[in-house]
Amino acid sequence: MDVMEAIKTRRSIGKFKDEKVPKELIEKVIEAATFAPNRYITEPWRFFVISGDGRRALSRLMEGIALDSGIDPNSEEGKKNIEKQKDKPFRAPVIIAVAAEVTEDKKVIRLEELGATYAAIQNMLLAAHSIGLSSYWKTGKACYSNKMKEFFGLKSKDEVLALIYLGYPDAKKAMVRRKSADSLTKWIESDI
Repeated sequence: MDVMEAIKTRRSIGKFKDEKVPKELIEKVIEAATFAPNRYITEPWRFFVISGDGRRALSRLMEGIALDSGIDPNSEEGKKNIEKQKDKPFRAPVIIAVAAEVTEDKKVIRLEELGATYAAIQNMLLAAHSIGLSSYWKTGKACYSNKMKEFFGLKSKDEVLALIYLGYPDAKKAMVRRKSADSLTKWIESDI
């Protein structure tokens, strides 16, 4: 599959078969991330692979973050929300948490570290698609909580930027209509 085909045909599919993903494929997806551009070659990305029973720890973390958000655990709505949060880690056989470990060098701009990590995440999504895996990039308030950072041993300056759900697709997703590149592009070809 060439790059343009991968870019145009990749979809976020959040429904996965209950089938183990071989470690070699997970490693390929992570390796693709490490080739993302990054200023000063800081390589700010960090990866945490969660699978099998490891998802239970993430489930407890998601429950704790939900409870900390002020959800009433005694109301029907609160109970449903907490169960939903607890179930999230079991939607896929593998979750790869991707964090930016921001370099402390004064010449390095924090925003560029985050941008490099986002580029690494996109590489992961494309690599997964190219080898027949489905991926779903999740974030949300829980992803950015201090408890999430603590869980992965990160410092306060660092950020968890993605929980990538990974596995074999158990659904198909139609192409989403996109605006044309032409409608989003302004050409500046002369002095204004």
